Amino acid sequence: MKGMQFYIDGAWRQPMAPTPHPVFNPSTEEAFTNIAWATEVEVNAAVGAARRAFAAWANTTKDERLDALRRVISVYDRRIDDMAAVISQDMGAPMDLALHAQAAAGVDHLRAFADSLDGMSLEHAFRPDMPEHHIALEPVGVAALITPWNWPMNQISLKVGAALAAGCTMVLKPSEIAPMSAVLFAEFVDEAGLPAGVFNLIHGDGAGAGTALTTHKDVDVVSFTGSTRAGIAISKVAADTVKRVSLELGGKSPNLVFADCDLAKSVRYGAALCFNNTGQSCNAPSRMLVERGVYDEAIEIAAETASATRVDLPMRAGNHIGPLVSEQQFAKVQGLIEKGMAEGARLVAGGPGRPDGVNRGWFVRPTVFADVTPEMTIWREEIFGPVLAMTPFDGEDEAIEMANDTDYGLTSYVQTGDPERARRVARRLRTGMVQMNRKSRASGLPFGGYKQSGNGREGGHWGIEEFLEVKAISGWPT
Repeated sequence: MKGMQFYIDGAWRQPMAPTPHPVFNPSTEEAFTNIAWATEVEVNAAVGAARRAFAAWANTTKDERLDALRRVISVYDRRIDDMAAVISQDMGAPMDLALHAQAAAGVDHLRAFADSLDGMSLEHAFRPDMPEHHIALEPVGVAALITPWNWPMNQISLKVGAALAAGCTMVLKPSEIAPMSAVLFAEFVDEAGLPAGVFNLIHGDGAGAGTALTTHKDVDVVSFTGSTRAGIAISKVAADTVKRVSLELGGKSPNLVFADCDLAKSVRYGAALCFNNTGQSCNAPSRMLVERGVYDEAIEIAAETASATRVDLPMRAGNHIGPLVSEQQFAKVQGLIEKGMAEGARLVAGGPGRPDGVNRGWFVRPTVFADVTPEMTIWREEIFGPVLAMTPFDGEDEAIEMANDTDYGLTSYVQTGDPERARRVARRLRTGMVQMNRKSRASGLPFGGYKQSGNGREGGHWGIEEFLEVKAISGWPT
């Protein structure tokens, strides 16, 4: 693929400074390809192409945008196996997960945007009895889309699909750690025949290309997914040009397990979801709060689940987890596991080091800590690895207080057999999303959080609205 090129103004372009930057296979720790990083020249070229294309794309009809989205979806559907293979090599997702979750999520989000746009009214009367007052929803402008490595196509589709539907033009900068799925996606867009300049792709790190995009005077909106630290930095630099900024950041999601739930199913599900994607999900239920009467039993079930979780090479079929994405991430997770032990948490499964029999690749052991207290680092910091922290609670009020005692507010999980309790607890949890009794999310639901988990929402019509301005027109001819 075209890692040493950028997709700008409808064509693949050679970089001004073609210095190769390696992309590593997490299973082998070896570089499998190289990418070029954009200089200020390429950033300006990409933004300039998007700016020139904006007027025409913004004036397309809803049906024209729907047709463009559906053409991209058609290409994606046909090449979804290719996308899964690239994701697996790029960031280490096992092939089954790469195909049925990672790659599938991307095209599912695009379909949900098409459905949402089809049902949206982008112009309407303010009120039926006041037709002379008119509301128009119009695209914000040029969008900078900065995406992470952990769910690459999930996040690219959530941003690109929404921006296309809204009528924005865009520059995508994927993570430099796992960029090749974005390159393949650009091939999809090119094959789908979108107008030149509507979609542009560059590569680079956050400090270089990322900063150049978020400070660019011709960028009108920034949509970023990544760490809370980086999100704060982007908000600060974007403020100088009063850009709209949408942030999907970190999480430390609580999973409240009440004694009246199906304990075995609930704990196994919660632990497996924490370990899924090798724990590299911002909404992973990494804090398990268990009602004290069933706490010891829950610990045993969680430890058994961790021990039964297979760790294997991504290219092998089956239900297992792969490696962490990078050496840096491996070192971070190992350090936090050791810190959990040093601060007095009780290790009941896993621990530091690679799994038995593994001597290379950034593989880690699925790990469970019990008796974790709120002041411990592993209770408060996002680990982004397959590490579960467990603690007991004595009642509903205490459980909610402990769950909400965090700087984050992305997702909460609730396991209970009492419907009234489920509704009551869901309303009191300070998170943008709540998942109850092992019910997974549907495509098109709003994704986003409270507090330092970010602002704005992605997915469905909520995601499209992040890229729309509201214009009020009085004196509209009737």
